[in-house]
Amino acid sequence: MIKLITQLWQRYRSVLAYLIFGGLTTVVNFVVFWLFNDLIQWPYWLSNVIAWLLSVLFAYITNKLWVFDAKTPTLSSLIREAGSFFGFRLLSLGVDEAIMVIGISVLHGNPLLVKLIDQVVIVVINWFFSKLFIFKKRTE
Repeated sequence: MIKLITQLWQRYRSVLAYLIFGGLTTVVNFVVFWLFNDLIQWPYWLSNVIAWLLSVLFAYITNKLWVFDAKTPTLSSLIREAGSFFGFRLLSLGVDEAIMVIGISVLHGNPLLVKLIDQVVIVVINWFFSKLFIFKKRTE
């Protein structure tokens, strides 16, 4: 049984690690959104941007170190990689904000429920960006 689990982990390591750290990133995003939107009572769109910023920082570090095991031998490659990561995350922030505005302002949904649905969509989008464009194996 342990051998089977080890084989499955080795075979699907990238996807499983992304799901684990993507889940933790979602928790960071959700908690920060809740703190600013519900407790401090800032507008949902501003709370969402703050939650995005903190969760993207968390995601970059965890994705780089533990999900994609990305090596950046030079400062320029690190800057290029970080710029790419944050740039693609800005694209997903646009989708994120659109879902929040439509879900809350147009459809009058519960902000936390809309945020939960929103994060499922965003995690999937971000996985594709990370896998296909940001942390792909390069030869430098």
